[in-house]
Formats: sequence, structure tokens, C-alpha cells
Amino acid sequence: MGIFSVYIVNKAGGLIYQYDHNSQRTEIEKTFSYPLELVLKTFDEKVMVAFGERDGIKVGHTVLSINGIPAEGKYLQDRRDILEVLNDETNYPINIKFGRAKLTANEKLMLASMFHSLFAIGCQLSPEQRSSGIELLETDTFKLHCFQTMTGIKFMVITDPKQTAVDIFLKKLYEVYSDFALKNPFYSLDMPIRCELFDNNLQLAIEQAERLGVSNI
Repeated sequence: MGIFSVYIVNKAGGLIYQYDHNSQRTEIEKTFSYPLELVLKTFDEKVMVAFGERDGIKVGHTVLSINGIPAEGKYLQDRRDILEVLNDETNYPINIKFGRAKLTANEKLMLASMFHSLFAIGCQLSPEQRSSGIELLETDTFKLHCFQTMTGIKFMVITDPKQTAVDIFLKKLYEVYSDFALKNPFYSLDMPIRCELFDNNLQLAIEQAERLGVSNI
């Protein structure tokens, strides 16, 4: 079980806080012969698997390194174009590491804004008035839990599917926000949270939630 990351989004849809606690990156390293069985394409300045799956490598995985040389966008660290290297038969056999690339700061801002919009759409689609909006999104590898306050602040937590009683942790997160952000005389409402006391108490709450199964926090 585990809590992977925490997002706090203001009422306008802006990301005001994000913390990665236990974000696991699946990395798969294989040696390939020519021709490469996977179809790779450049997307958002990264070389990703567009078609084909094998040995745990899936569509959407990104090239992280080739022969131990780290990838930087669509180029290797030595500035060679990744697709050109992979299309050259003389470079084979070749060792390629695939995995999920870490989200950039801009990508996190964009995803928070997108979820804010989906939350609003969910409320509008509800047949009943005053819908609570999206509270849980579930996949086979993670769950996204959301708690919205009366003032429109959204607390989003991404967890392992087996993590229990996350609703209690979300309320604890709200307490930490109220005590160490809102009561901070230097903090302005709806602005990014930059407070060491908030960071420390959030980390303590997460660790305690994971250790005690959230039941005793």
C-alpha cells in the first residue's frame, strides 16, 4: 500500500501545491535486434511507444536511455537523435530502457487544470443538484481520490489501489492545510503554498497514514 502524490487545486483550477511521496517508475531494460518490433514516435518532445507491446513494455512508455546513455527529450545526452539511432541497423544489437517519464512542472499544472474542468463537467452531468462531483477515479494501477471543501479547494491524492480509508487521510490533509497554510500570516489565499511547516506536517501525516493504515491518524 502507499500514497504516491498529493495535489491541491484552488477554486479557479490552478495548482497551488504538489508533492510526490512515493511515485514509482516502472523501468524495463531490454536488448533488441534489428528491426525493432516496437513502433516509436515523437510526442511532446519525447520518444514514446506508439504501437506494440512486449516483456512489460507498453504503449505510452518513453525511451529513458539507449546503451546506458540517458535520453533528454527526443535526443540522447550526447545530442544524437533517438529515432535516427534506432533506425540505423549498424547500431544493433542495442540496449533500450523504457519507462514512464517523470511529469514536468508544466504537465502537472495542465493535468490539475484538466481535472478541475472534468470535476465541473461531472457536477453538470449529475441528475441531482448540488452534486459532490468526482470523488474517485479508479484504474488497475492507482486510485485518484478527491475532496472539495466548501470554498472550492480540491485536495487530490493518488494512491495504490490497496490503500484503505483515504477519506480519513483527506480530512487530515485539510486539517494540515488549515493549520499550517491558512493560519500562516504570510500566506495569501489561492496562491502557491511555500511553507516548511506545511511540508513537514504533510509528510508526517502521509507516513503515519501508510504505517497505521490511516485508521489512527
